[in-house]
Parts: sequence; C-alpha cells; structure tokens
Amino acid sequence: MNSALIIGGGIVGLATTLKLLARFPAAKVTLLEKEARLAQHQSTHNSGVLHCGLYYRPGSLKAQLAVQGIREMVAFCRAHDVPHEICGKLVVATRGDELPRLDELLRRGAANGLTGLRRLEPEELRRIEPHAAGLAAAQVPEEGIVDYRAVCDAMAAELQKRGGVIRTNARVTGIARHGAEWIAETTSGEACASWLVNTAGLHSDRVGELAGAGREVRIVPFRGEYYELREDARHLCRHLIYPVPDPSFPFLGVHFTRMIGGGVEAGPNAVLAFAREGYRLRDVNLRDLADALSFPGLWRFLRRYPSMAFTELAQSFSRARFCRALQRLVPEVRPEHLAPGGAGVRAQAMTPQGDLLQDFHILARDHALHILNAPSPAATASLAIGGHIAAML
Repeated sequence: MNSALIIGGGIVGLATTLKLLARFPAAKVTLLEKEARLAQHQSTHNSGVLHCGLYYRPGSLKAQLAVQGIREMVAFCRAHDVPHEICGKLVVATRGDELPRLDELLRRGAANGLTGLRRLEPEELRRIEPHAAGLAAAQVPEEGIVDYRAVCDAMAAELQKRGGVIRTNARVTGIARHGAEWIAETTSGEACASWLVNTAGLHSDRVGELAGAGREVRIVPFRGEYYELREDARHLCRHLIYPVPDPSFPFLGVHFTRMIGGGVEAGPNAVLAFAREGYRLRDVNLRDLADALSFPGLWRFLRRYPSMAFTELAQSFSRARFCRALQRLVPEVRPEHLAPGGAGVRAQAMTPQGDLLQDFHILARDHALHILNAPSPAATASLAIGGHIAAML
C-alpha cells in the first residue's frame, strides 16, 4: 500500500491512521475531518468508560477487539501520560429473572479472556458498593475510565510525528474512482490515494454511498442524555454500576459512571435524535430527520419496541422518571440529587427489517473499507479496530 485516505477524524479514524503508518511506514496516509477540530462527536461525547468485553458474544468481532483493545488502550495511555484509572465495574442483578443472565455474562467474560471476574453475593456487594441494591453482582476488575479527548489529542500528535497528514475543515462532498486512485472532493480541495477507509461515524453510510457502496444499512442516530450527581450525592457511587442487560431492550439501560475528572454521571437514556449531531432535544436537521423517518427499518423497529420508545422519551422529559430507573441500582438516589449533564449521539446501524446491527460491521469493496457500525466499545477498542483494518488492507 503506497497511499490511503481516511475519512473521519474521530478516535477510530485516528487509531486507524496510526496503525496504517506503523504497518506501512513509507505510505502517505491522509486523514480528512469535516470539523475544525478532531474528535468532536462520538469520540468525546461518551461516558469515558474503558470497556473490557464482558457483554459480547464469544467469537464476535466486538469480543475479540474489545479485549485486545482495552489492553492496547491502557498501554497507550501509560505511554502518553493520558489520565485514566482502572477502577472496576459492578453489574448488578436486581430481580430474580436477571440471575441466570448475570451468570451468562460471567461465562461470556471468561470465554472472552477477561481475568478476575467474580460473582458477588449481597453482603459482598454492599461491602464494595454500600448504597447499591441487588440480589447478586458481577465484579469486573479490568474496566476503567479515561479522558478520551486527551487520548485523541495524543493520537493526533503521534500520527503527525510518524508522517501522517491531517486536514481539518475538509468535509467530503464527492468520491470517485479513477484508474488506480480514489479521488475525494472536499471543502478544502481535492485529495487522492490508492486506498480509501471510511471511518465517518455518524455519516459513514452517506460516505459509503458517495463511494458507490450503497446504503443497505442506515445510520439511525440515538441521543443518550446524562445527569450528574450533585456533590452531596457522589458518595452513593464508588465504582461503575451497571444493570444486567435486558434481552428485550436493544440498549444497555441507565447506569452510574465515575468520571476521570471527578464526579459521577447517571444515564444515558436512548431517544431518536432529530439530527445526527443533535445533542439537545431542540436540535433539528430536516435532512437527517427526513432520512430517518423515510427509512422503513425505523418504523419496524418502533413497532417492535413501542413501550421502550415511550419510556425512553418520557425519561427525556421527566427527571423523576429518569430517577426511578436509576433507583433500581441505587435506591437512595433522589431527583434533587440529579443535575443536568451532557449528551451524546450514537451512530447505530439498522437494517431495513428494523434490526440493530450488534457487531462491528466492516464492508469491503475494491480498494476500500467502510466501517458502517462501530458503536460502543469502539472508543476503547479503537486501536485494535485500527490494527484489524490495517491487516485487512
């Protein structure tokens, strides 16, 4: 490989550029980013968790890359003095029907190569997290928290040291294949290379369509909204406290997350965003909204999960409802403990049948790779994803 264009300057694009430069040191690798600054969206609008691969089906790409990825990410943070902490996580079962699923999570985690996993009985749970309530819990000691903005800044500095080129304010408006080269038209001029890698996140389906890959799956944006615990309530959470995932619910559910800069986040919910970069309820992009509402897959999804859609939207409008969901894990939390926090938008790939793609999804075309589904744990696994892409090329 003598040259490559990476479209999308989030954490996956940055990590992919780094890995390509490591594997092909003589290659010219150019990273194109539409914003004025790198990593402005999913990469830095998230909970800041280092996920270690507990949830994912053994043998799946997510399972492989999450376990490898957290170890690479921790090593990168140590090497570049990026703030991080391996604080551990508890996954708490609060109902009897969750106990078999908790045991299955422990089995999956062990199959995926995680170490130190333990099943905690209520007494042990209360000793570790005195304010958490549950019938049992899984202790996951390898999970942690990190400053992903600092990670992205360190990646950008490192790739430039290795000869990589970063072009910001370079929104891609057209892509064409001419002979042995890809040519991308951008708002800052033309860019060309022999290989194309699409890591455009929230716009990855559109970039794929520009490059002739079609749009069989569609990115549907879901906003996740957070509260933060006020200072007088932060003692209610010492670690990361998560629920046991509900198989009838396509998202993880609200949880408590310690933040690397101090404080505790509570959330997120999951509501349809009216803009692919819509971090507030009032953010509306007519093109994005029409794109979502005209997609048959979204309507099939909503028909499949009507109560979930209503509950998540209601929590968006009601702090009391949001708090009730949190009280399953920490009964002492009260609405007055919650202060408005940030929000993120998840780029979720959906099929025309209304199914959410659960695994990472990479579409290979002639001298091009399109990363069309890279939700959580993509930030944690970004270096492993980048290595996987480099090996595919």
